Amino acid sequence: MKNNEQQALHRAMSALQEAECIVLGGGAGLSAAAGLAYGGERFTASFAPFIRRYGLTDMYSSGFYPFRTQEERWGYWAKHISLNRYEATVTRLYRDLFQLVRHKNYFVITTNVDSQFEKAGFPADRIFEVQGNYGYLQCAVACHDRLYNNETAVKEMLEQTINCTIPASLVPMCPVCGGTMDPHLRINAYFIQNEGWHQANEAYQRFLSAAEEKKTVLLELGVGYNTPGIIRYPFEKWTHQNRNATLIRLNKSDPEGMKENESKTISITSEMQDALSAWIAGDE
Repeated sequence: MKNNEQQALHRAMSALQEAECIVLGGGAGLSAAAGLAYGGERFTASFAPFIRRYGLTDMYSSGFYPFRTQEERWGYWAKHISLNRYEATVTRLYRDLFQLVRHKNYFVITTNVDSQFEKAGFPADRIFEVQGNYGYLQCAVACHDRLYNNETAVKEMLEQTINCTIPASLVPMCPVCGGTMDPHLRINAYFIQNEGWHQANEAYQRFLSAAEEKKTVLLELGVGYNTPGIIRYPFEKWTHQNRNATLIRLNKSDPEGMKENESKTISITSEMQDALSAWIAGDE
C-alpha cells in the first residue's frame, strides 16, 4: 500500500473514531467488492444456459432483456433473484462494516437490493433501500402499493424451470388487476414507493437533520455514476453545507469529488476489505 493510501486510512480511522454520527452510503461497488459481482465468472457459472440461449452478458443488462414470453422472463428472474437474495449468504465485507459502526450512531442509505446490510446485522429501521429489494414482487403497473414476499414462488419457479422457461401456471399475476408482476426494483416509472418506503425515507431525513451540528462522517462505499443523484451528489452537498462533516469515499474507479470539499474529503482507492480490516484493527 502506498504512503498516501496509508495516510488516508489513518485520517479516515481518526474521523470514524471521533464521529458522533455516521451515514453509510452503499452502492453497487460495495456488493461487487464483497464478491457479489454481476458479471465475470459468477455470472457465466450461474447463467450458462441463458447465455447460450439469449446471448446475455451480465446480470445488470439482462434485467432489461426483452424476453419473448413471461414464462421465459421469469425463468431468468427466478435464477437472478435466488442467486442474489436467497443463495447469497452474508459476506465478510458487510459483516466487517457492521463491526466497524455497531457501537456508533449510524444510518444506512443504499441503492443495493440484495439485503446484505440486514443479513449482516444492521437493523431494518436503520436502512433505507431506495431502489427496492429482490425479496418482493409488485404489480407491474402499480395498480396498488402492496408488496409480496417472493421466496416460496422463486423456489417453485427454479424447481420447475426447463430450458430457461417456467410453466405458465407459475407466472406471477397481480391479485388485484390480474396483470403481470415485476420484481420490486426501480426499473421503470411504476416502481412502488409505499408506506414502508416513505417511513424509511423520513427516518433517514430525521437522522440527517439531527446530525447537522454534530461531528458526522459520510462513509460512501462503492458509489459510482449510475445513479449519482441518490447518494454521491447528496453526500457532496451535505458535506459542503455542514462544517463538521467529513466525507470518506471508498471507490476504486471514481475517487474524485467537488473541489470545494477537498479539505473535508478522504478518498481511498485501495481494496475495500483491506480498508475495513485496517479500520477495525485500529478500533480494537
